[in-house]
Amino acid sequence: MSFDHYMSDIRTRFAPSPTGYLHVGGARTALFNWLLARQLGGKFVLRVEDTDQERNTEAARKAIFDGLQWLGMDWDEGPDCGGEYGPYNQSERGAIYDRWFAHLQEKGRVYEDDGAWRFRFERKLMTMHDLICGEVSIDYREESNTPDMVVKRSDGSYVFHFVNVVDDLEMKISHVIRGEDHLMNTPKHLQLFEAFDVKPPIYAHIPLILNQDGSKMSKRDAGAAVGEYEQAGYLSGAVVNFLALLGWSPKNEDEIYSPAELIKAFSLEGVNRSPAKFDTEKCAWVNQQHLAPLSPEAFAKASETQFEQLPENYQAMAGSVQEKVRLLSEVPAAIQFYHDKEFPYAPEALEKVAKNAAAPALLNTLAEAWGTLTDWSEAKGEIKAAAVKHEAKPGQLMFPLRVALSGKAGGPDLGDILQILGQEESIRRIQRYLAL
Repeated sequence: MSFDHYMSDIRTRFAPSPTGYLHVGGARTALFNWLLARQLGGKFVLRVEDTDQERNTEAARKAIFDGLQWLGMDWDEGPDCGGEYGPYNQSERGAIYDRWFAHLQEKGRVYEDDGAWRFRFERKLMTMHDLICGEVSIDYREESNTPDMVVKRSDGSYVFHFVNVVDDLEMKISHVIRGEDHLMNTPKHLQLFEAFDVKPPIYAHIPLILNQDGSKMSKRDAGAAVGEYEQAGYLSGAVVNFLALLGWSPKNEDEIYSPAELIKAFSLEGVNRSPAKFDTEKCAWVNQQHLAPLSPEAFAKASETQFEQLPENYQAMAGSVQEKVRLLSEVPAAIQFYHDKEFPYAPEALEKVAKNAAAPALLNTLAEAWGTLTDWSEAKGEIKAAAVKHEAKPGQLMFPLRVALSGKAGGPDLGDILQILGQEESIRRIQRYLAL
């Protein structure tokens, strides 16, 4: 189905219920709607389904709004910014629902049943065309399988199916992009649109998100809460990038996109039919790809949030580990050896150095040579000279030196470590190691 007819008036929406935090599944739904609206010059609407007064909380509402804002998904209309088709909280739209319910009463499409009101389905074959799932049919001719649905409860409140359709038609939503778990609801909604004599929106049901073991991702699973990503040291742009790849495949082999690039590249035609598997390792890798091109200044600034108090010379320390970390939350541990003069030695690193019988003599020679240097920028060059004196290869000295300076088997470039530690501290650390 072509978008051409709707190109001049694209309107998408995200309609969360404020009963819990923003789930990655909800965030991905919001993202796909946002990307389509931004790409086609349309409007992205935030509508809050807050009719469940017993379960709604202000904390959940704030978490959803904060999560969307952190991800950079700005909305054009919503509870906080208004718009032409408000109010945008369902709890404030009772009079609108009453008016459309009266319309169904006038047409004889609803009837009372034990205090509740049911919508009378037309007994016919309903076929819908979904932009992702293709043609889907439900046979309403068999009443035993498709009983008339309740649209108004005995307490006077309206059910999801009714208010969802009314809101979409009132707000002139052109495209409904939502999870595949709503697919079987859509024929019910189409029957309501027909009863209201209103053209329905175009539907696109996106695949579910599964855990690595194939189970459906729930709110209790690791990585489910969007709010945790900022705390864990992810960049918002990286999370947006990762969410987009959950079920959507670009036309090329590229995997790393900025939000602006996603807007240009995204298409519903590229959304897969099969479920998407959530991979925390892939998410961390995507984040690393977004961290790598940052300037040293920008990287240091972004990682400042991981510290209560910044160590002296922090920017240089952070810059030295920029290519070594996947998450900003890894920065404190990665640079701890710089400012912790009594840092521990990794046991496996010590064991490896112990197998190198020449290591103590090599380190001692290097420390003596460093002690006579008047230009510390030449320190790294002395490593090769010290090795040559013992008829050894530089590699035989570089690993023991790394362990002596940092306690680790891996980490920043040795040149960076030497410049940050300085002459006196570098020599002291070799002597500390030799005294073990």
